[in-house]
Amino acid sequence: MWGINPDGSPSSSGHSVSAPTSGGGLAREINLKVDMVPKGTHGRKVVRPMQPRYITIHSTQNYSADAWRHSLALKRGALRSPKRKGGNRIGYLIWHFTVDDKVAIQHMPTNEQGEHADFDGPGNRSSIGIEMCEHRGSNRSATIERTAKLTAKLMHDNGIPLSRVVPHYHWPRRGKNPPNKNCPHFLLDNGRPGAKWRWFLGRVDYHYKRAYQHTYASR
Repeated sequence: MWGINPDGSPSSSGHSVSAPTSGGGLAREINLKVDMVPKGTHGRKVVRPMQPRYITIHSTQNYSADAWRHSLALKRGALRSPKRKGGNRIGYLIWHFTVDDKVAIQHMPTNEQGEHADFDGPGNRSSIGIEMCEHRGSNRSATIERTAKLTAKLMHDNGIPLSRVVPHYHWPRRGKNPPNKNCPHFLLDNGRPGAKWRWFLGRVDYHYKRAYQHTYASR
């Protein structure tokens, strides 16, 4: 059974156990705050409606910013999308949620398309993007658990199955070499989904079942 080492990396023994809860209880554990990028600005300058069918998990690889600092950067338009093949940029980066060891922050509605995965590919067109912070001094274990809880809630709220919770790696980026990004790097094995990713999905499934399984059983 995969657990979490003191440094926040997955280990092969033990795991944290939480008491059964409700959907509302899970929401309180997530500590979700709303700090939207204003409509009509930067990443939301053009609103693109989306019916979410996937949840994409990322890591920021930014070792100096927590969730609030990422939220401020998105609102200021400080994060530009990477260059495409040919040298053109397509605008500002934006995703739906940033999670750290203390809070999860929502930046845009889940029914709007973000810019976080694969340019104009299906990752952006059909998935909710979650970024996990990894700033120095933060508790990676707590960040991963909060992300698993948020993912479980989003699955429930949007009717998304566990099979459609994917890493950024899942979406190839046209014109990039390699096309599949090693992200979230601390939940992949040698740059690919493996035991660590399966462990993370197990945590998502665990939190989903303890929050929602009893609800359906009682109907």
